[in-house]
Amino acid sequence: QVQLVESGGGVVQPGGSLRLSCVASGFTFDDYRTNFMKWYRQAPGKERELVAAIAGPISTSYADSVKGRFILSRDNAKRTMYLQMNNLKPEDTAVYYCNVIFGREYWGQGTQVTVST
Repeated sequence: QVQLVESGGGVVQPGGSLRLSCVASGFTFDDYRTNFMKWYRQAPGKERELVAAIAGPISTSYADSVKGRFILSRDNAKRTMYLQMNNLKPEDTAVYYCNVIFGREYWGQGTQVTVST
């Protein structure tokens, strides 16, 4: 059974940083042929949007709104995907979700990120 558990959210001031983690289980994490992992976010009243994705060990892509500020990485030994978020802005406030496509799509429960003074 595929499970994704996010953590690391919180309240931070503009310009601050947070690192989100997504611990995965139920599939072969380092078999890049069979899984494709992503981070999404959903702000109040808005649709869920793709933030970043990783294909293979290091091939990453980012939404224009977070390029140069967010860094996605993965640690196969820990079965964990990370999202390092720097220079956070109020518009980054959202619930952040881990997502994997492994046969079908799976979601984590989400972690709240609030950027506010």
